[in-house]
Amino acid sequence: MHLDIDERVLATYYHHYTPFVYSILKVISATLPFYFLIYLFKDALDFNTIFFLHLFVVSLFSLVTIYVTLVFWLDRLIVTNKRLIFIDWRYLSIKSEYETELKDVQDITSIERGVFAILPIFDYGTIEIKTSSNQTTIIFKEAPNPNGIKKFIQSLLIHPHNNP
Repeated sequence: MHLDIDERVLATYYHHYTPFVYSILKVISATLPFYFLIYLFKDALDFNTIFFLHLFVVSLFSLVTIYVTLVFWLDRLIVTNKRLIFIDWRYLSIKSEYETELKDVQDITSIERGVFAILPIFDYGTIEIKTSSNQTTIIFKEAPNPNGIKKFIQSLLIHPHNNP
């Protein structure tokens, strides 16, 4: 991502932390069967084997946790005074960048989690930004405060010269 000479970043949005916590809990729950198997075979194996099995399980799932964390937190929506840029990391080796000029934005849709969105812990959802050609160019899932992001972008569209 390269900015133009007179372009400046107004806001950067990352994923909400609640879905990240859910992902980490899934990784932790995936480790439990392995620890249960080690517990079942603790009498049949010597101490060194048990130690290295524990070390292997901790190492493997630490790497999985680091991977999930990096992929989750590298995604971001960047709002500048001229355009919207969405950086989407599918894997650590595959990254997609989507961008659209602010003047081309036709429709912004925000989808939240209903009544629970009143609570900050559940105030996340999806932002869909469509351009003048009516193609969805940006879909930002698990966005924090989708209505707030929508209102911020709409305020830039209404008053393009008054942005900070």
